[in-house]
Amino acid sequence: MKPFLDKDFLLSTDTAKALFKACESEPIFDWHCHLSPKEIYENKTPRDIAELWLGGDHYKWRAMRGCGIHEEYITGGASPHEKFKAWAKCMPKLIGNPLYHWTHLELQRYFGITEPLSEKTADAIWKKANAMIASGGFTPRELIEKSNVRCVCTTDDPADTLEYHELIKKDASFKTEVRPAFRPDKALSVEAPTFLPWLCALEKVYGKEIKSFSELKAALVSRIARFEEMGCRATDHAFNPVPFRRMNENELEAVFAKALRGEALSFEEAEGYKTELLIFLAAEYHKRGWAMELHMGAMRNNNAAMFARLGPDTGYDSIADDCVAFKLSRLLDAMNSDGALPKTILFTLNPKDNQVLGSMTGTFQSDEAASKIQFGTAWWFNDNISGMRAQIDALANTGVLSNFIGMVTDSRSFLSYPRHEYFRRILCEYIGCLVENGEYPCDMETLSDIVKGISFGNAKEYFGI
Repeated sequence: MKPFLDKDFLLSTDTAKALFKACESEPIFDWHCHLSPKEIYENKTPRDIAELWLGGDHYKWRAMRGCGIHEEYITGGASPHEKFKAWAKCMPKLIGNPLYHWTHLELQRYFGITEPLSEKTADAIWKKANAMIASGGFTPRELIEKSNVRCVCTTDDPADTLEYHELIKKDASFKTEVRPAFRPDKALSVEAPTFLPWLCALEKVYGKEIKSFSELKAALVSRIARFEEMGCRATDHAFNPVPFRRMNENELEAVFAKALRGEALSFEEAEGYKTELLIFLAAEYHKRGWAMELHMGAMRNNNAAMFARLGPDTGYDSIADDCVAFKLSRLLDAMNSDGALPKTILFTLNPKDNQVLGSMTGTFQSDEAASKIQFGTAWWFNDNISGMRAQIDALANTGVLSNFIGMVTDSRSFLSYPRHEYFRRILCEYIGCLVENGEYPCDMETLSDIVKGISFGNAKEYFGI
């Protein structure tokens, strides 16, 4: 029996252990996350481990609800200590859940605590962790630097002022680069009730009224230029479902005018608008050498009653089962036919589409970049052992695993960086097994270069940072 979470955690072969040793100290390029630039700039010491761990973490909230914890101890008014104890009570039940591994990796790596968290150990761990937090070293910047993070790309709306990015950029004392990533989902969601309020916010930062689709495009180009000034190299888009319906300029102006009047749009009208705006934006990204992330397969806000009570991103999303292949192919082909398909990263939340997206990448590659079209890492409900293995296996089978740009943190937590270690262990175990089974030669120089590239170097080169 192997000890719990020891130095060879998830590594079963000598080759896997040697490969992990080769890549474990590689820096982290956090090219997709939801960290707050405001929190990074203000750099405040958290009050306690509950604030550091439980605030905004809908992964943990879902698990707590599954364990029958009352909402008062999740998003309600219970004290931080009570919420922490509620989380600790759930821990022993989460066998097989990546949260069990992540929680204990974070306790080990940041607090030196090796004892498993449970209701019995909660008070002692609460006291020790909080004493360490109070003694210093747990501000956002300190945690980022302690985690060996070279670059962070936050997720920012076109209407964001980017004021905190500018302030961070001027602060030479913080060595990690913090760059915005352009996420225009609200610009694309023309049918949503959030569209008109968002448009007002965009007008405020743009400094002009926006009364037509052509004026919207001009405003977005202006904001793209501002993002570029702040070092942006990545963009992010979420679809459910993937849109593809071509429209001409007159039709687009009519749809935009209808949205301005607050009238309901048909599915076809919204889809045509999204398609054309995406193609336009992709051309702007291509001009600048930016990468375009496309996230597919999430079905959001399933629970209407809890959405009304708590809002989005509170743990009520799930995996969608839409068909993605045809419309995604047509969307990428339209961009490519215009000579304006940017570097693109395809993510799926539904593992049924692993081979679909893996094979899709091969149809649009070019010499603009090594593996210009990437199959993004296992994401959200899939960033666990089986999900990561399945994504890596699909990419290896259908593409060029050695050019993979690797793991994303995809988190709001400054303690989440051990997820990169988790990924690297799974990657090294996968490759190590190929070698041990005689499916690839034991050329440790080449193999070490491969795992180090996937851990950091490939992403650095891909994003041009």
